[in-house]
Amino acid sequence: MPACIIDHITITASDLISGAAYVKRVLGVEPQAGGEHARMGTHNMFVRLGPELFLEVIAPNPNATRPARPRWFALDTLMPVSQPRLSNWVVRTTDIQAAIGQTQENLGNIEAMSRGGNHWLITIPEDGSLPLQGIAPALIEWHTVAHPATGMHDQGMSLLKLELLHPDTTRVSQLMQELKVEGNIEIKPVLTGLAPQLIAYIMTPFGLRILS
Repeated sequence: MPACIIDHITITASDLISGAAYVKRVLGVEPQAGGEHARMGTHNMFVRLGPELFLEVIAPNPNATRPARPRWFALDTLMPVSQPRLSNWVVRTTDIQAAIGQTQENLGNIEAMSRGGNHWLITIPEDGSLPLQGIAPALIEWHTVAHPATGMHDQGMSLLKLELLHPDTTRVSQLMQELKVEGNIEIKPVLTGLAPQLIAYIMTPFGLRILS
């Protein structure tokens, strides 16, 4: 099975304006406009983190028809007062069927998605939840000529490390091994009873910044 590589990290927000403001406050840069996901009733913005790596800000689209199914990335659980946060991450593979077949962890169903001229397959739980509360990545298989990050503005940002905090580090480590995940990832324990957490260390033109 081919390796899975960190593709993007995702900040979820109750609205795109607050999500973009959070990125500006923490990283010091304005995310660029993205597009709409008609099937999910969502829209997004981006910050390039490398030639084939980016940060996504995603939120419900108030101008879109609410989908008949739950939105992805647990967006339907957010309230207007919910604060934007780094809630999940995505790894890419050239064979999503093989990748999902290598793990017993339920990452969701493989679904076809699109945004503008970009098309891809991605794993989405039927109830829209985040597997392992966002510690387990979604799988993506791009069907594009070039990775979307190649067309994003280069603002001098790079992802140095992604920390995965979870009470069951053995379970998380096994999942990473099953998916053959490549990238600078560190798995750390979080005390039982505390919520799992993602922490991203990002180098910016203004120094090291941390998203959590």
